[in-house]
Amino acid sequence: MHEFKLWAPTPQKVAVKIADKTYPMAGPSDKGIWKTTVEDAAPGTEYAFLLDDDTTPYPDPRSLSQPHGVHGPSVIYDQKAFNWDDHTWQGPPLTGAILYELHIGTFTGSGCFDSAIERLGYLQDLGITHVEIMPVAEWAGDRGWGYDGVDLYATTEHYGGPEAFKRFVNACHGHGIAVILDVVYNHFGPVGNYTGKFGPYITDRHRTPWGDAMNMEQEGSDQVRRFFIDNAIMWMRDFHVDGLRLDAIHEIIDRSAIHFLEQLSAEVDNLSAAVGRRLVLIAESDLNDPKIVKPIEAGGYGMDAQWSDDFHHSLATLLFTEPGHKGYYDDFGAFECLAKSLKSVFVFDGQYSTYRGRSHGRPVDALSAHHFVGFIQNHDQIGNRALGDRIDQTIGLAKTKVALGIVLTAPFIPLLFMGEEFAASTPFLYFADHDDEEMARLVSAGRKKEFAAFGFDQAEIPNPEDPATFTNSKLNWSEIGSGRHAEMHQWVRSLIHLRRESVCLNDGDRGHLNVTFNEDKRWLRMDRRLVTVLCNLGPDPAQFNVTSDHRLILSSEPTTVLSNCCVVVQPNTLAILSAEAE
Repeated sequence: MHEFKLWAPTPQKVAVKIADKTYPMAGPSDKGIWKTTVEDAAPGTEYAFLLDDDTTPYPDPRSLSQPHGVHGPSVIYDQKAFNWDDHTWQGPPLTGAILYELHIGTFTGSGCFDSAIERLGYLQDLGITHVEIMPVAEWAGDRGWGYDGVDLYATTEHYGGPEAFKRFVNACHGHGIAVILDVVYNHFGPVGNYTGKFGPYITDRHRTPWGDAMNMEQEGSDQVRRFFIDNAIMWMRDFHVDGLRLDAIHEIIDRSAIHFLEQLSAEVDNLSAAVGRRLVLIAESDLNDPKIVKPIEAGGYGMDAQWSDDFHHSLATLLFTEPGHKGYYDDFGAFECLAKSLKSVFVFDGQYSTYRGRSHGRPVDALSAHHFVGFIQNHDQIGNRALGDRIDQTIGLAKTKVALGIVLTAPFIPLLFMGEEFAASTPFLYFADHDDEEMARLVSAGRKKEFAAFGFDQAEIPNPEDPATFTNSKLNWSEIGSGRHAEMHQWVRSLIHLRRESVCLNDGDRGHLNVTFNEDKRWLRMDRRLVTVLCNLGPDPAQFNVTSDHRLILSSEPTTVLSNCCVVVQPNTLAILSAEAE
């Protein structure tokens, strides 16, 4: 026996189709809810919905399993059947986290949850506390980044489906690693989205880069908001994930008295109390508005943290410049910007932005740096490059070691992208399989046109729809123990373990941070109470004065010299000193 429930205010009649039988649903209620109970339905039963006189059966918008793809029937899945053994699990605090972003499909050769489990011991040894998984909701086609999901409740079968995801989360917890899941609540994918058949999930009152916006404030929005919030709760309650990373929340347009994000934060706090586990929300936002991470009690939205783009842009523009138009990089490129991002988080906290042509942002004020995530690479910053090349392939190993040294000693929560820790030679390209010939053609053509403006030959741009673009993005784990890869791996591992063992490097109080720099000589110094970080990106050796109790504990190159209260740091080198007692 199974009760079917469906929000569908648009059709006049609804029925459940199971095999060759149909079962009319009663409704709709005042809120547009249809219901019926089918005696013979049980876990494993395939079903779909018939709307009005349309003979096409449509999958359930809240389907938990889509083994035949986004166009096929849904399957009843029993969320309570899995045997968890993480009952005493309490995840590590986000304030001391080392995040590791990964794409399940390219993390291993097999590209599934079960094969990813085999690498968890490696991540544990590296010092990773949280893995951040790119979206796993079902999308159209055989491969993709996951940001074009259309069945948001169904774990993609390409990675093994819902049972395999639960095995992965369970195994992560067994290795002491928390799981953050990337979710997309700002748009549906362009192929396989049937929600418009059921109700007003989308509104044409607002536009996003992907089309019409989600309906968070118009008629019917109560149930649309419920759809997304219930989805968030499902991942954390039923799949035991420890938090969510919310994609591009600046494209969630909501003028309601209680913003969608505020409502989500409040309900996640309630869930956290009920399950007895700390649950976190991390936002991606380009608004430079601290309201995103301020507590609800202080008039904020209550997100626990957000990605820090200004820090990335400030650091990246000191390391390399791109050909052609630089876009948002136009506003950066000076050590002054990097120093301000380290000390104040937002470089643009009310100043005029040349790129935007207007003033942008507001000051962070007294918030801890632990509300912000710092990185030099992530899926966007690699995958949205023309050739998907990683930063060390652009600037070399020495400068990349400096960049990672800054990321892992900065006051923010650090994030690494898979393979970054061993200077992976494999690219991370943009790949897709849109399951629609015209859509595939448009995506490929648009990609070539976009990068032609940067001076790339169109023949150089990998076709996102080509299966080879996907397979070429898979990590090559055999290279980790040799040459430059081993050198980078040892450097990153040392940095992570140093950070996790140092109270000073885990201090989120920006008042305890002092930053000095020399624009002409291209050096920067961070004093974090008893730990000092010295960065030299200039062409000449840089000399720094320190106290007599400082000792050199880590250097990206062996040429750093400490003597007589003076440190000489060679070009393209980062050195870390400590005045803490051994």
